[in-house]
Amino acid sequence: MSSLLPFDSVLCLLLRLSLTLWFTLLLVFIIVPAIFGVSFGIRRLYMKTLLRIFTWATLRIERGIKEKSHTLYKPLSNGIIAKESTSLEEGIWELRSNGRSLDRPEFELSDIFYFCRQGMESIMDDEVTQRFSAEELETWNLLTRTNYNFQHISVRLTVLWGLGMLVRYTFLLPLRVALAITGVSLLVIGTTVVGLLPNGRFKEFLSKHVHLMCYRICVRALTAIITYHGSENRPRNGGICVANHTSPIDVIILASDGYYAMVGQVHGGLMGVIQRAMVKSCPHVWFERSEVKDRHLVAKRLTDHVQDKSKLPILIFPEGTCINNTSVMMFKKGSFEIGATVYPVAIKYDPRFGDAFWNSSKNGMVTYLLRMMTSWAIVCSVWYLPPMTRQENEDAVQFANRVKSAIAHQGGLVDLLWDGGLKREKVKDAYKEEQQKVYSRIIAGSQENRSRS
Repeated sequence: MSSLLPFDSVLCLLLRLSLTLWFTLLLVFIIVPAIFGVSFGIRRLYMKTLLRIFTWATLRIERGIKEKSHTLYKPLSNGIIAKESTSLEEGIWELRSNGRSLDRPEFELSDIFYFCRQGMESIMDDEVTQRFSAEELETWNLLTRTNYNFQHISVRLTVLWGLGMLVRYTFLLPLRVALAITGVSLLVIGTTVVGLLPNGRFKEFLSKHVHLMCYRICVRALTAIITYHGSENRPRNGGICVANHTSPIDVIILASDGYYAMVGQVHGGLMGVIQRAMVKSCPHVWFERSEVKDRHLVAKRLTDHVQDKSKLPILIFPEGTCINNTSVMMFKKGSFEIGATVYPVAIKYDPRFGDAFWNSSKNGMVTYLLRMMTSWAIVCSVWYLPPMTRQENEDAVQFANRVKSAIAHQGGLVDLLWDGGLKREKVKDAYKEEQQKVYSRIIAGSQENRSRS
């Protein structure tokens, strides 16, 4: 029995040394840099190395498929087959431009073909639902869930894939889980302690840096590599920051570079604990479940917040749902009605390292987070655009569309007029009635004649 004691002592000593070394590396290379907002460039070197591996793996797959005379599936660079959109009037005039007068107001039988064609296109290539599926890739990133061509090509490629899976699940996943727990724990503890201090500049200073530190740790939990552009246009107090929405981690991406007041519904469980702690140190805007559907109450709370120029800018995602990193869909007009300065922000993820899109209809939050933490990295670009205000004779819908177009243009995204809520709901009667009114004006002759080009 006594002979086992030295072995047990050595084992305990090695375990203590391993934990000490692990914690030291975690503290020196991740937590301390997160506190001061600095980077050693390790993540960018890691990203460049991955790109070289992905390029080699893709070339090897393509060569193997060609050698076996198989069909190579290769999507477009943006993962979406885009077609030029035409309005109802343009489609009707195109069908009538066969030598007859274009300004004839009465109904023509050929008009039917326009609606038949639109119906067939909607069935075969729905412009809405394809925005709620994962973006397809041109290169393979060693994840079987993102490649249709994956099959046994060579022993070297299979071994590389196996090593990649081993690294992601046995090294990256535990490290990221530890960092996520650290970041969330520090956020809850830090904001609770700061909330005990009296209101003043010192409390605001501490609150800002506690939030930034914790969000930066959470960013490192995803191995997120973020490039920010136009920092001079960062949202300022008394304004509203609006951004396109791809993932729940959009909040972390933006909050790791700025200090925002969040807007959302009160939750229970762990999320509720975090919300209650955060609101003690910062004036976030949380709504009870019964208040969310009261548009007037929501608008009043937001208006009261932005009218106080000492309060933080509000962070809002006006699409109301996550879109798959290829497009920007209709912005809800509520945040554009209150007359505040709007700070547009465009977010674009690089899907080669990991798909950030959350399809809430298909994956729960736990499954989604597991996919994020077992991806190689989260790489994205963020553009802060110049502030925008509502112009004279411009209603809230027009203002929202103007902001949305600016975000889509900067982020290289497709600008769509459709409501993202259509993924769970039927088309609203208002959309149908609007098209019916346009066609009625055409056949009634009330619309001005188009000039021939």
